[in-house]
Amino acid sequence: MGMRGKTMRAFKDELNWCAGEIEKALDYFLPGVQSRQGVVAQAMRYSTLGGGKRVRGVLVMKFCQACGGDPRQGLPFACALEMIHASSLIHDDLPCMDDDCLRRGKPSCHVAFGEANALLAGDALINLAFDVLSSEESVKAVGAENALKAVNLLSRKVGVDGMIGGQVVDLESEGKSIDEETLEYLHRLKTCALIQAAAALGCIAAGASKEKLQLALHYGDALGLAFQIVDDILDVTGDVAQLGKPIGSDSEQEKTTYVTLKGLNGAKADAAQCTQRAREVLDALGLEEGFLYEFTDMLLNRTK
Repeated sequence: MGMRGKTMRAFKDELNWCAGEIEKALDYFLPGVQSRQGVVAQAMRYSTLGGGKRVRGVLVMKFCQACGGDPRQGLPFACALEMIHASSLIHDDLPCMDDDCLRRGKPSCHVAFGEANALLAGDALINLAFDVLSSEESVKAVGAENALKAVNLLSRKVGVDGMIGGQVVDLESEGKSIDEETLEYLHRLKTCALIQAAAALGCIAAGASKEKLQLALHYGDALGLAFQIVDDILDVTGDVAQLGKPIGSDSEQEKTTYVTLKGLNGAKADAAQCTQRAREVLDALGLEEGFLYEFTDMLLNRTK
């Protein structure tokens, strides 16, 4: 095996280790199902455990490490972010939103548990995320001041000026022809905000400087746009079995995407450009190990 092969194997091993640590921590923090309200706990666990790329959680852990911390310090923050992400997927799939019946290769939460229970499970995951951010485990890992900073940052990135605001603009844009500026604006809120939060929460977990925190936010913005553009491409070119969710849904809902605006080649060029911007931020951070570079490239070249 050549040096490149060894490097790639080491990267995959590290990625799998991070994902495994996040999975174990999520299992610990999520509620048990042995209660009268156990159905909502089942729905929360169904939608959060055993699936997904753990992109956001991995970024928390590796930015924490890049800023001098132990990646495990970031686990409560990583879990909180994965819970927020899972809640957003539950709500996105609801009939009143995108009305998708498949997620991560299995029936969407509202198909499996009913619409009302899915709505409540999504709400409960948001509340649990902030419980975990301010928990005894979190304070022990990063200190009370950093835990409070994390609560403040994530609440803003989820709210009306972040993910929720992006969803509003997305809904208002359905069936309309929107320009590139509007498309970029909605994705900066809907997609980039949580990826920015991931990188920034890693910095906060390690007690990093304001300068590194700002660089992390710039990285998350560039990576988030690249991630969304690739999502738009995969909605046209992807395979349902690999993606684990329906393809062609953007077209069915008459959504403007980077592909409809730029064509496939133009969208691929934009994704590559945003990825390069993200790599330049990593250069500015002065990283000594290559995991985040490999991770950034992997997200550009993914097939699911």
